[in-house]
Amino acid sequence: MGILLLSILMVVTPVYFCCCVQLSFQESCLNPFLQELNSSLAEHVIRFANEPEIVTWMKMIRRKIHENPELAFEEFSTSSMIRHELDQMGVKYRWPVARTGVVGTIGSGSPPFVALRADMDALPIQEMREWEHKSQVDGKMHACGHDAHIAMLLGAAKILQQLRNHLQGTVILIFQPAEENGEGAKEMIREGVLDNVSAIFGLHVLNKYSSGTVASRPGPFLAGCGSFKAVIRGKGGHAAFPQESIDPILAASTSIISLQNIVSRETDPLDSKVVSVTIMQGGDEFNIIPESATIVGTFRTFSRKNFYALRKRIEEVIKGQSAVHRCSAEIEFDGEEHPTLPPTINDERIYEHVRQISRMIVGEENTELAPSFMGSEDFAVYLEKVAGSFLLLGVRNEKAGSVYPPHNPYHTIDEDVLPIGAAIHATFAFSYLLNFTKCSHYL
Repeated sequence: MGILLLSILMVVTPVYFCCCVQLSFQESCLNPFLQELNSSLAEHVIRFANEPEIVTWMKMIRRKIHENPELAFEEFSTSSMIRHELDQMGVKYRWPVARTGVVGTIGSGSPPFVALRADMDALPIQEMREWEHKSQVDGKMHACGHDAHIAMLLGAAKILQQLRNHLQGTVILIFQPAEENGEGAKEMIREGVLDNVSAIFGLHVLNKYSSGTVASRPGPFLAGCGSFKAVIRGKGGHAAFPQESIDPILAASTSIISLQNIVSRETDPLDSKVVSVTIMQGGDEFNIIPESATIVGTFRTFSRKNFYALRKRIEEVIKGQSAVHRCSAEIEFDGEEHPTLPPTINDERIYEHVRQISRMIVGEENTELAPSFMGSEDFAVYLEKVAGSFLLLGVRNEKAGSVYPPHNPYHTIDEDVLPIGAAIHATFAFSYLLNFTKCSHYL
Protein backbone atom coordinates (compact mmCIF):
# COMPACT_ATOMS: atom_id res chain seq x y z
CA MET A 1 0.00 0.00 0.00
CA GLY A 2 2.79 2.42 0.93
CA ILE A 3 4.62 1.77 -2.36
CA LEU A 4 1.45 2.49 -4.33
CA LEU A 5 0.83 5.77 -2.56
CA LEU A 6 4.46 6.81 -2.93
CA SER A 7 4.13 6.32 -6.66
CA ILE A 8 1.04 8.53 -6.57
CA LEU A 9 2.94 11.24 -4.68
CA MET A 10 5.84 11.13 -7.15
CA VAL A 11 3.64 12.19 -10.06
CA VAL A 12 3.31 15.66 -8.54
CA THR A 13 5.64 18.22 -10.14
CA PRO A 14 6.25 21.87 -9.25
CA VAL A 15 4.01 23.02 -12.10
CA TYR A 16 1.02 21.89 -10.06
CA PHE A 17 1.80 24.45 -7.39
CA CYS A 18 2.09 27.59 -9.48
CA CYS A 19 -1.34 28.80 -8.37
CA CYS A 20 -0.35 28.67 -4.72
CA VAL A 21 1.77 31.79 -4.66
CA GLN A 22 -1.24 33.94 -3.76
CA LEU A 23 -2.46 31.67 -0.96
CA SER A 24 -1.65 32.32 2.69
CA PHE A 25 -1.47 29.64 5.38
CA GLN A 26 -5.01 30.43 6.52
CA GLU A 27 -6.33 30.42 2.92
CA SER A 28 -4.99 27.00 2.02
CA CYS A 29 -7.67 24.74 0.57
CA LEU A 30 -7.96 21.89 -1.90
CA ASN A 31 -5.76 22.97 -4.80
CA PRO A 32 -7.37 22.34 -8.21
CA PHE A 33 -3.89 21.83 -9.68
CA LEU A 34 -3.55 18.81 -7.38
CA GLN A 35 -6.80 17.27 -8.61
CA GLU A 36 -5.11 14.25 -10.19
CA LEU A 37 -3.25 13.45 -6.98
CA ASN A 38 -6.26 14.05 -4.75
CA SER A 39 -8.47 11.84 -6.92
CA SER A 40 -5.89 9.03 -6.87
CA LEU A 41 -5.62 9.33 -3.11
CA ALA A 42 -9.40 9.19 -2.69
CA GLU A 43 -9.66 6.07 -4.85
CA HIS A 44 -6.90 4.43 -2.83
CA VAL A 45 -8.54 5.26 0.50
CA ILE A 46 -11.97 4.09 -0.70
CA ARG A 47 -10.58 0.70 -1.65
CA PHE A 48 -8.93 0.28 1.73
CA ALA A 49 -11.99 1.46 3.68
CA ASN A 50 -14.19 -1.05 1.84
CA GLU A 51 -12.00 -4.09 2.38
CA PRO A 52 -14.30 -6.72 3.96
CA GLU A 53 -12.21 -7.15 7.10
CA ILE A 54 -12.11 -3.37 7.69
CA VAL A 55 -15.87 -3.06 7.21
CA THR A 56 -16.55 -6.00 9.56
CA TRP A 57 -14.20 -4.51 12.14
CA MET A 58 -15.91 -1.08 12.05
CA LYS A 59 -19.32 -2.69 12.44
CA MET A 60 -18.02 -4.67 15.42
CA ILE A 61 -16.73 -1.47 17.04
CA ARG A 62 -20.03 0.31 16.51
CA ARG A 63 -22.10 -2.58 17.87
CA LYS A 64 -20.01 -3.09 21.01
CA ILE A 65 -20.26 0.60 21.83
CA HIS A 66 -23.97 0.55 21.10
CA GLU A 67 -24.49 -2.31 23.57
CA ASN A 68 -22.79 -0.36 26.37
CA PRO A 69 -23.91 3.27 26.13
CA GLU A 70 -22.45 5.80 28.56
CA LEU A 71 -23.67 9.31 29.32
CA ALA A 72 -21.68 12.55 29.29
CA PHE A 73 -18.35 12.36 31.15
CA GLU A 74 -19.08 8.71 32.04
CA GLU A 75 -17.54 7.22 28.87
CA PHE A 76 -14.92 5.12 30.69
CA SER A 77 -15.59 1.80 28.93
CA THR A 78 -15.97 3.56 25.60
CA SER A 79 -12.64 5.35 25.93
CA SER A 80 -11.03 2.11 27.13
CA MET A 81 -12.16 0.39 23.94
CA ILE A 82 -10.87 3.27 21.82
CA ARG A 83 -7.48 3.14 23.54
CA HIS A 84 -7.30 -0.61 23.01
CA GLU A 85 -7.91 -0.23 19.29
CA LEU A 86 -5.36 2.60 19.01
CA ASP A 87 -2.83 0.44 20.86
CA GLN A 88 -3.44 -2.36 18.36
CA MET A 89 -2.72 0.08 15.52
CA GLY A 90 0.35 1.53 17.19
CA VAL A 91 -1.21 5.00 17.35
CA LYS A 92 0.04 7.25 20.15
CA TYR A 93 -2.56 9.00 22.28
CA ARG A 94 -3.16 11.13 25.33
CA TRP A 95 -5.66 10.12 28.05
CA PRO A 96 -7.56 11.21 30.02
CA VAL A 97 -8.43 14.50 28.35
CA ALA A 98 -11.53 16.30 29.60
CA ARG A 99 -12.06 13.43 32.09
CA THR A 100 -12.78 10.62 29.60
CA GLY A 101 -11.61 11.92 26.22
CA VAL A 102 -8.84 10.41 24.08
CA VAL A 103 -6.61 12.40 21.73
CA GLY A 104 -4.52 10.41 19.23
CA THR A 105 -1.76 11.62 16.90
CA ILE A 106 -0.62 10.19 13.56
CA GLY A 107 2.12 11.55 11.34
CA SER A 108 5.34 13.49 11.72
CA GLY A 109 4.49 15.10 15.05
CA SER A 110 5.35 18.45 13.49
CA PRO A 111 3.21 21.21 11.93
CA PRO A 112 0.92 21.60 10.19
CA PHE A 113 -1.73 19.97 12.41
CA VAL A 114 -5.21 19.03 11.23
CA ALA A 115 -7.87 17.64 13.59
CA LEU A 116 -10.68 15.10 13.14
CA ARG A 117 -13.38 14.81 15.80
CA ALA A 118 -15.88 12.15 16.94
CA ASP A 119 -18.19 12.43 19.97
CA MET A 120 -18.63 9.51 22.38
CA ASP A 121 -21.60 10.00 24.72
CA ALA A 122 -25.03 8.40 24.66
CA LEU A 123 -28.46 9.67 25.74
CA PRO A 124 -30.75 8.92 28.71
CA ILE A 125 -33.26 7.11 26.47
CA GLN A 126 -34.64 3.58 26.75
CA GLU A 127 -34.02 1.76 23.47
CA MET A 128 -37.23 0.28 22.05
CA ARG A 129 -35.90 -1.36 18.89
CA GLU A 130 -35.37 -5.09 19.27
CA TRP A 131 -32.18 -6.36 17.64
CA GLU A 132 -29.14 -8.44 18.43
CA HIS A 133 -27.03 -5.53 19.67
CA LYS A 134 -29.66 -3.60 21.61
CA SER A 135 -28.46 -1.47 24.54
CA GLN A 136 -27.69 -3.58 27.58
CA VAL A 137 -28.06 -0.61 29.94
CA ASP A 138 -31.56 0.34 31.05
CA GLY A 139 -32.44 3.94 30.35
CA LYS A 140 -29.38 4.64 28.19
CA MET A 141 -29.00 4.46 24.43
CA HIS A 142 -26.84 5.61 21.54
CA ALA A 143 -29.75 7.41 19.93
CA CYS A 144 -27.71 10.04 18.09
CA GLY A 145 -25.19 8.01 16.12
CA HIS A 146 -22.13 8.72 18.24
CA ASP A 147 -21.31 5.01 18.23
CA ALA A 148 -21.03 5.24 14.43
CA HIS A 149 -18.94 8.40 14.67
CA ILE A 150 -16.40 6.58 16.84
CA ALA A 151 -16.27 3.59 14.49
CA MET A 152 -15.70 5.84 11.47
CA LEU A 153 -12.93 7.84 13.12
CA LEU A 154 -11.20 4.65 14.24
CA GLY A 155 -11.53 3.44 10.64
CA ALA A 156 -9.90 6.66 9.47
CA ALA A 157 -7.16 6.15 12.06
CA LYS A 158 -6.42 2.71 10.63
CA ILE A 159 -6.18 4.16 7.11
CA LEU A 160 -4.00 7.11 8.17
CA GLN A 161 -1.72 4.90 10.24
CA GLN A 162 -1.03 2.89 7.08
CA LEU A 163 -0.15 6.14 5.32
CA ARG A 164 1.69 7.74 8.24
CA ASN A 165 5.09 7.92 6.52
CA HIS A 166 3.54 9.98 3.71
CA LEU A 167 1.60 12.46 5.86
CA GLN A 168 2.91 16.00 5.33
CA GLY A 169 2.28 16.93 8.95
CA THR A 170 0.24 15.56 11.86
CA VAL A 171 -3.36 14.39 12.22
CA ILE A 172 -5.02 14.90 15.62
CA LEU A 173 -7.77 12.38 16.44
CA ILE A 174 -10.24 13.87 18.93
CA PHE A 175 -12.53 11.38 20.69
CA GLN A 176 -14.66 13.81 22.67
CA PRO A 177 -16.96 13.21 25.65
CA ALA A 178 -20.14 15.05 26.55
CA GLU A 179 -21.43 16.48 23.29
CA GLU A 180 -25.03 16.06 24.37
CA ASN A 181 -24.76 18.40 27.36
CA GLY A 182 -22.76 20.98 25.43
CA GLU A 183 -19.71 20.86 27.68
CA GLY A 184 -17.34 18.36 26.07
CA ALA A 185 -15.75 20.54 23.39
CA LYS A 186 -15.23 23.37 25.87
CA GLU A 187 -13.29 21.12 28.23
CA MET A 188 -11.26 19.60 25.41
CA ILE A 189 -10.21 23.06 24.26
CA ARG A 190 -9.28 24.08 27.81
CA GLU A 191 -6.96 21.07 27.86
CA GLY A 192 -5.20 22.18 24.69
CA VAL A 193 -6.47 19.84 21.98
CA LEU A 194 -6.53 22.68 19.44
CA ASP A 195 -3.06 24.03 20.22
CA ASN A 196 -1.34 24.72 16.86
CA VAL A 197 -4.21 23.12 14.90
CA SER A 198 -4.88 24.93 11.61
CA ALA A 199 -8.10 23.14 10.57
CA ILE A 200 -10.71 20.76 11.99
CA PHE A 201 -13.35 18.50 10.46
CA GLY A 202 -16.32 16.64 11.91
CA LEU A 203 -19.40 14.84 10.65
CA HIS A 204 -22.76 13.65 11.94
CA VAL A 205 -25.02 10.88 10.65
CA LEU A 206 -28.57 11.95 9.89
CA ASN A 207 -31.69 10.07 8.75
CA LYS A 208 -32.94 13.08 6.79
CA TYR A 209 -30.69 12.10 3.88
CA SER A 210 -30.48 8.80 2.01
CA SER A 211 -27.55 6.54 2.84
CA GLY A 212 -24.36 7.70 1.19
CA THR A 213 -25.55 11.25 0.61
CA VAL A 214 -23.51 14.04 2.19
CA ALA A 215 -24.72 17.58 2.83
CA SER A 216 -23.26 20.78 4.19
CA ARG A 217 -23.10 24.48 3.43
CA PRO A 218 -20.58 27.31 3.76
CA GLY A 219 -21.00 29.92 6.46
CA PRO A 220 -23.84 29.65 9.01
CA PHE A 221 -24.99 26.02 9.10
CA LEU A 222 -26.45 25.13 12.51
CA ALA A 223 -27.97 27.60 14.93
CA GLY A 224 -26.40 28.77 18.14
CA CYS A 225 -28.33 27.45 21.11
CA GLY A 226 -28.61 29.39 24.33
CA SER A 227 -30.56 28.47 27.44
CA PHE A 228 -31.71 30.74 30.21
CA LYS A 229 -33.15 30.32 33.67
CA ALA A 230 -34.68 33.33 35.38
CA VAL A 231 -35.72 33.38 39.02
CA ILE A 232 -38.13 36.28 39.62
CA ARG A 233 -38.55 37.25 43.27
CA GLY A 234 -41.41 39.15 44.84
CA LYS A 235 -43.16 39.03 48.20
CA GLY A 236 -45.42 36.14 49.14
CA GLY A 237 -48.76 36.42 50.81
CA HIS A 238 -52.40 35.37 50.89
CA ALA A 239 -54.08 35.42 47.47
CA ALA A 240 -57.13 37.12 49.03
CA PHE A 241 -55.02 40.19 49.81
CA PRO A 242 -52.84 40.76 46.69
CA GLN A 243 -52.17 44.38 47.66
CA GLU A 244 -50.05 43.12 50.53
CA SER A 245 -47.87 40.98 48.22
CA ILE A 246 -45.59 41.54 45.26
CA ASP A 247 -46.67 38.97 42.70
CA PRO A 248 -43.79 37.19 40.85
CA ILE A 249 -46.32 35.15 38.83
CA LEU A 250 -47.56 38.34 37.18
CA ALA A 251 -44.00 39.51 36.50
CA ALA A 252 -43.11 36.13 35.01
CA SER A 253 -46.24 36.12 32.84
CA THR A 254 -45.60 39.55 31.37
CA SER A 255 -41.95 38.64 30.84
CA ILE A 256 -43.00 35.61 28.78
CA ILE A 257 -45.33 37.70 26.63
CA SER A 258 -42.73 40.43 26.13
CA LEU A 259 -40.06 37.90 25.14
CA GLN A 260 -42.21 36.94 22.14
CA ASN A 261 -41.93 40.50 20.83
CA ILE A 262 -38.16 40.18 20.39
CA VAL A 263 -38.70 37.96 17.35
CA SER A 264 -42.06 39.26 16.14
CA ARG A 265 -41.34 43.01 16.48
CA GLU A 266 -37.59 43.54 16.87
CA THR A 267 -36.17 41.09 14.30
CA ASP A 268 -35.87 41.29 10.53
CA PRO A 269 -38.29 38.62 9.20
CA LEU A 270 -35.50 37.37 6.90
CA ASP A 271 -33.13 36.86 9.85
CA SER A 272 -34.10 33.60 11.56
CA LYS A 273 -34.29 33.66 15.35
CA VAL A 274 -36.13 31.67 17.99
CA VAL A 275 -37.01 32.54 21.59
CA SER A 276 -39.07 29.91 23.41
CA VAL A 277 -40.06 29.71 27.06
CA THR A 278 -40.46 26.02 27.88
CA ILE A 279 -40.82 25.86 31.68
CA MET A 280 -42.71 28.03 34.15
CA GLN A 281 -42.79 27.19 37.84
CA GLY A 282 -44.22 29.15 40.75
CA GLY A 283 -46.14 28.34 43.89
CA ASP A 284 -47.73 25.13 45.11
CA GLU A 285 -50.98 26.30 46.73
CA PHE A 286 -54.07 27.75 45.05
CA ASN A 287 -54.53 30.51 47.65
CA ILE A 288 -50.95 31.65 48.24
CA ILE A 289 -48.96 34.13 46.16
CA PRO A 290 -45.46 32.64 46.13
CA GLU A 291 -42.18 34.34 46.98
CA SER A 292 -40.71 33.54 43.57
CA ALA A 293 -41.40 32.19 40.09
CA THR A 294 -39.00 30.58 37.63
CA ILE A 295 -39.03 30.61 33.85
CA VAL A 296 -36.71 28.57 31.64
CA GLY A 297 -36.26 28.71 27.89
CA THR A 298 -34.04 28.62 24.85
CA PHE A 299 -32.94 31.01 22.13
CA ARG A 300 -31.36 30.31 18.75
CA THR A 301 -29.87 32.24 15.86
CA PHE A 302 -27.30 31.76 13.09
CA SER A 303 -25.04 34.76 13.68
CA ARG A 304 -22.54 35.06 16.53
CA LYS A 305 -23.26 38.78 16.71
CA ASN A 306 -27.02 38.20 16.80
CA PHE A 307 -26.60 35.37 19.29
CA TYR A 308 -24.98 37.52 21.95
CA ALA A 309 -27.25 40.49 21.14
CA LEU A 310 -30.30 38.23 21.60
CA ARG A 311 -28.93 36.98 24.91
CA LYS A 312 -28.50 40.57 26.11
CA ARG A 313 -32.02 41.50 25.00
CA ILE A 314 -33.58 38.54 26.85
CA GLU A 315 -31.92 39.71 30.05
CA GLU A 316 -33.12 43.29 29.51
CA VAL A 317 -36.72 42.20 28.92
CA ILE A 318 -36.95 39.92 31.96
CA LYS A 319 -35.29 42.39 34.33
CA GLY A 320 -37.32 45.26 32.89
CA GLN A 321 -40.67 43.51 33.22
CA SER A 322 -39.77 42.31 36.70
CA ALA A 323 -38.95 45.86 37.73
CA VAL A 324 -42.26 47.16 36.36
CA HIS A 325 -44.02 44.77 38.74
CA ARG A 326 -41.71 45.62 41.68
CA CYS A 327 -39.85 42.30 41.49
CA SER A 328 -36.19 41.44 41.09
CA ALA A 329 -34.76 38.90 38.67
CA GLU A 330 -31.65 36.73 38.63
CA ILE A 331 -30.81 35.21 35.25
CA GLU A 332 -28.44 32.32 34.50
CA PHE A 333 -27.35 31.79 30.90
CA ASP A 334 -24.75 29.07 31.18
CA GLY A 335 -23.96 25.95 33.16
CA GLU A 336 -24.24 22.19 32.92
CA GLU A 337 -28.03 22.27 33.13
CA HIS A 338 -28.38 25.13 30.66
CA PRO A 339 -25.47 25.04 28.18
CA THR A 340 -24.75 27.78 25.68
CA LEU A 341 -23.47 26.84 22.23
CA PRO A 342 -22.52 29.33 19.50
CA PRO A 343 -23.70 28.94 15.89
CA THR A 344 -21.92 26.35 13.76
CA ILE A 345 -20.28 28.46 11.06
CA ASN A 346 -18.33 26.57 8.40
CA ASP A 347 -15.21 28.23 7.09
CA GLU A 348 -15.84 28.74 3.37
CA ARG A 349 -12.41 27.51 2.26
CA ILE A 350 -12.48 24.39 4.44
CA TYR A 351 -16.08 23.76 3.35
CA GLU A 352 -14.95 23.85 -0.28
CA HIS A 353 -12.14 21.43 0.50
CA VAL A 354 -14.61 19.04 2.16
CA ARG A 355 -17.09 19.41 -0.70
CA GLN A 356 -14.47 18.42 -3.28
CA ILE A 357 -13.32 15.50 -1.15
CA SER A 358 -16.94 14.38 -0.71
CA ARG A 359 -17.52 14.45 -4.47
CA MET A 360 -14.53 12.18 -4.92
CA ILE A 361 -15.83 9.73 -2.31
CA VAL A 362 -19.60 9.60 -3.01
CA GLY A 363 -19.96 11.35 -6.36
CA GLU A 364 -21.43 14.68 -7.43
CA GLU A 365 -24.96 13.25 -7.47
CA ASN A 366 -24.72 12.40 -3.76
CA THR A 367 -23.22 15.71 -2.63
CA GLU A 368 -25.85 18.27 -1.63
CA LEU A 369 -26.04 21.84 -0.43
CA ALA A 370 -27.84 21.60 2.91
CA PRO A 371 -30.26 24.19 4.26
CA SER A 372 -29.50 25.86 7.56
CA PHE A 373 -30.84 23.92 10.55
CA MET A 374 -32.09 25.25 13.89
CA GLY A 375 -30.43 22.31 15.62
CA SER A 376 -27.15 22.90 17.44
CA GLU A 377 -23.81 21.10 17.86
CA ASP A 378 -20.95 21.68 20.26
CA PHE A 379 -18.57 21.26 17.30
CA ALA A 380 -19.33 24.98 16.93
CA VAL A 381 -17.07 25.66 19.90
CA TYR A 382 -14.08 24.32 17.94
CA LEU A 383 -15.05 26.49 14.97
CA GLU A 384 -14.82 29.60 17.15
CA LYS A 385 -11.13 28.77 17.66
CA VAL A 386 -9.94 27.37 14.31
CA ALA A 387 -11.14 27.17 10.72
CA GLY A 388 -13.13 24.06 9.99
CA SER A 389 -16.23 22.48 8.52
CA PHE A 390 -19.04 20.19 9.65
CA LEU A 391 -20.74 17.66 7.39
CA LEU A 392 -23.95 15.62 7.51
CA LEU A 393 -23.78 11.99 6.31
CA GLY A 394 -27.08 10.43 5.29
CA VAL A 395 -28.06 7.07 6.79
CA ARG A 396 -31.70 6.79 5.72
CA ASN A 397 -32.43 3.24 4.56
CA GLU A 398 -35.90 1.78 5.02
CA LYS A 399 -34.69 -1.81 4.58
CA ALA A 400 -32.26 -1.34 7.45
CA GLY A 401 -34.93 0.36 9.59
CA SER A 402 -32.90 3.55 9.56
CA VAL A 403 -35.78 6.00 9.25
CA TYR A 404 -36.14 7.46 12.75
CA PRO A 405 -34.54 10.79 13.69
CA PRO A 406 -31.90 11.26 16.39
CA HIS A 407 -33.05 11.22 20.04
CA ASN A 408 -35.74 8.68 19.17
CA PRO A 409 -35.95 5.31 21.02
CA TYR A 410 -36.14 3.51 17.65
CA HIS A 411 -33.19 5.36 16.12
CA THR A 412 -30.67 3.28 14.21
CA ILE A 413 -28.30 3.75 11.29
CA ASP A 414 -27.41 2.04 8.04
CA GLU A 415 -23.99 0.56 8.85
CA ASP A 416 -23.06 0.50 5.16
CA VAL A 417 -22.09 4.18 5.49
CA LEU A 418 -19.24 3.44 7.91
CA PRO A 419 -16.63 3.06 5.15
CA ILE A 420 -17.82 6.33 3.61
CA GLY A 421 -17.33 8.27 6.83
CA ALA A 422 -13.92 6.71 7.43
CA ALA A 423 -12.83 7.52 3.87
CA ILE A 424 -13.98 11.15 4.05
CA HIS A 425 -12.18 11.66 7.38
CA ALA A 426 -8.93 10.13 6.13
CA THR A 427 -8.95 11.74 2.69
CA PHE A 428 -9.70 15.15 4.13
CA ALA A 429 -6.85 14.97 6.64
CA PHE A 430 -4.26 13.59 4.21
CA SER A 431 -5.14 15.93 1.34
CA TYR A 432 -5.43 18.99 3.58
CA LEU A 433 -1.91 18.44 4.93
CA LEU A 434 -0.59 17.77 1.43
CA ASN A 435 -2.19 20.86 -0.10
CA PHE A 436 -1.30 23.03 2.89
CA THR A 437 2.34 21.97 2.84
CA LYS A 438 2.80 22.24 -0.93
CA CYS A 439 1.08 25.62 -1.16
CA SER A 440 3.01 27.11 1.76
CA HIS A 441 6.27 25.75 0.29
CA TYR A 442 5.80 27.90 -2.80
CA LEU A 443 4.81 31.11 -1.03
